[in-house]
Amino acid sequence: MAAKDTIRAFVELGKFLQQFRTDSPQKKEAVLGNDVHFDAFEALIQLSQSHNGWFTTDQVQFAIGSWADALTQANLDQWLAPYQIPVHTPKTIGLVLAGNIPLVGFHDLLSVLIAGHKAVIKTSSNDQKLLPFLANYLQDVEPSLAKRIQFTEGKLENYEAVIATGSNNTARYFEYYFKDKPSLIRKNRNSVAVLSGQETQTELHALGEDIFRYFGLGCRNVSKLFVPEGYDFTAFFEAIFAYQDVIHYEKYANNYDYNKAVFLMSNFKLLDNGFLTLKEDTSYASPISSVFYEYYNSIEQLKNRLNTEKDQLQCIVSSIDIPGAISFGTTQKPALWDYADQIDTLNFVLAI
Repeated sequence: MAAKDTIRAFVELGKFLQQFRTDSPQKKEAVLGNDVHFDAFEALIQLSQSHNGWFTTDQVQFAIGSWADALTQANLDQWLAPYQIPVHTPKTIGLVLAGNIPLVGFHDLLSVLIAGHKAVIKTSSNDQKLLPFLANYLQDVEPSLAKRIQFTEGKLENYEAVIATGSNNTARYFEYYFKDKPSLIRKNRNSVAVLSGQETQTELHALGEDIFRYFGLGCRNVSKLFVPEGYDFTAFFEAIFAYQDVIHYEKYANNYDYNKAVFLMSNFKLLDNGFLTLKEDTSYASPISSVFYEYYNSIEQLKNRLNTEKDQLQCIVSSIDIPGAISFGTTQKPALWDYADQIDTLNFVLAI
């Protein structure tokens, strides 16, 4: 199958997804597959929270909107321009997907199919509906893809390489289990923000998006702040007050109450605004409803540390000149060429 046909299918998928980014889906007659898929996808979005309590309608719509923006002809062309996609006999690539945020494994499927390979997919128990639906849409738009997408509930079999995403603990299992095959294994990572104390209210408000989107469940969510000695958190708390409604979501509120109680029983000093706790801690991974913070004296020393510990980091958010840093509010809007763990997924599957 020609790569251009696969690309065309994903462009059509992007047009389809554009219709569902708000509470009132806008059906467009020119979009392929609407007669079969529009009503069913609208219903699936509304039911997503019954399949996974964290997948609220708002969060699912955000994920859909992000992919709708990414899957344009221009973006796909820009992403693929540096690569040579050969005509070859397709290999079978096993995908073991995470399920912490909606459609978190979609980029892996996209990469495998664009490279001309077959995908055999084991979804997370936390996200078993959305990706199979989009796969069905792709197969209807481009029927030849039907032979290149397979879902399995059991163990992976008859694959020639694997991409697996999990925790640090499951990664050790993956590394052993898949040791005889080419593999790309992803582990826990966290994202941080480095503040100078000179940020605007607009920047700090955007930082709230990096913290609260998907309730903080993603590796691209900011879980730690680095702040200069003597930093006053007043402006930060004022800027993120607009996100206060997160506490009205029961699962988040339960985590807030539990984690705050654990911290207080341990006599930890906390900063608290009623829906987020801040705890001084050297770790990167904070629990849901909490963000860790750490003071720094020298930005140059902090840059060296972040570089040394880059294997633990997914994103660095800052307005300071730090290598690889991105703008506030953009962590959950990665481009197609913003690879997880900074490992080129498409290059990996092209090399199989």
